[in-house]
Amino acid sequence: MKFYARRIAFYVVTLWATISLNFLLPRLLPGDPADILLAKMQRAGGELTETTVRNIKALLGGDSSSMWEQYVAYWGRMLQGDLGVSVTKYPTPVTELIAAALPWTVILVGLATVISFVLGVGIGAWVGWRRGTWVDHLVPFTTVLQSIPYFWLALVLVAIFSVALGIFPIFGGYDVWAFPDGPEWSWDFIGSAIYHGFLPALTIVLSSVGGWLLGMRNMMVSTVSEDYIVTAEAKGLKPMRILRTYATRNAAIPSIAGFSISLGFVVAGSIVMEQVFTYPGIGKLMIQSVQNSDYALMQGVFLVITVAVLAANFIMDIVYGFIDPRARHNV
Repeated sequence: MKFYARRIAFYVVTLWATISLNFLLPRLLPGDPADILLAKMQRAGGELTETTVRNIKALLGGDSSSMWEQYVAYWGRMLQGDLGVSVTKYPTPVTELIAAALPWTVILVGLATVISFVLGVGIGAWVGWRRGTWVDHLVPFTTVLQSIPYFWLALVLVAIFSVALGIFPIFGGYDVWAFPDGPEWSWDFIGSAIYHGFLPALTIVLSSVGGWLLGMRNMMVSTVSEDYIVTAEAKGLKPMRILRTYATRNAAIPSIAGFSISLGFVVAGSIVMEQVFTYPGIGKLMIQSVQNSDYALMQGVFLVITVAVLAANFIMDIVYGFIDPRARHNV
């Protein structure tokens, strides 16, 4: 219980610190979201009344209240699920924008992460088992793909498959002409979403599978030299049974830990990749918030990403405490 109490206390303090920084950092940046929105409204509709100006300043935190009062009010609104109003798409609440963008990122990046993990671990286990043969040539090939900046790889895929061959679309998460009313639950829309998301997913898989493959291959090389593998071979067990039951199961433990943590970063998306493909995910939403000094939207996106990453790390710590007693005694 002491181990779990320490981990819970650590993550509670970390969450408080990150939320406090999330509140403070945008206010240290130049510019005021209230003044930005007022300037946009004046250009669009002329003069504004004093009541309108005062209400907008109070809504966006541009009033004369102290920093402490704003901090307390921020916590109160956040605990009620109110993350403010977006300046970029006023008066849409930040929660609605995040709720609309989050499924796109989670589905695309989540599936691509799972696919790259399964391929990397599976191929890495086979390469490690057959070390010293021709399959070792897969390691430098996938390592080169991993070393290439993924936004550059995305541009290459767009140039080849979208511009030159015209096989896949250049931008968007679905065909906006076929579905002018937005996303809907239909097989035609799902097919359109898969069609538009293929190249972004391929970019993520190609740029990340090499890391999983190399890590799993090295763990397999280390595992097959263990005494229990030698004993299993001496007992006359079939090689495929030794590979699946003894070697791969034990060698995959570090990869599973890394995979659990990487799932937390799925919510953050691939910011540059989403920008290249104009994909309607969290990454593109973050870029828009920074470009438009939309502090409320920026804070909301950072909050969701922070909570997801901390939750993934916390779950992994708890699971490791169960499966490995040494982790409980070393803390």
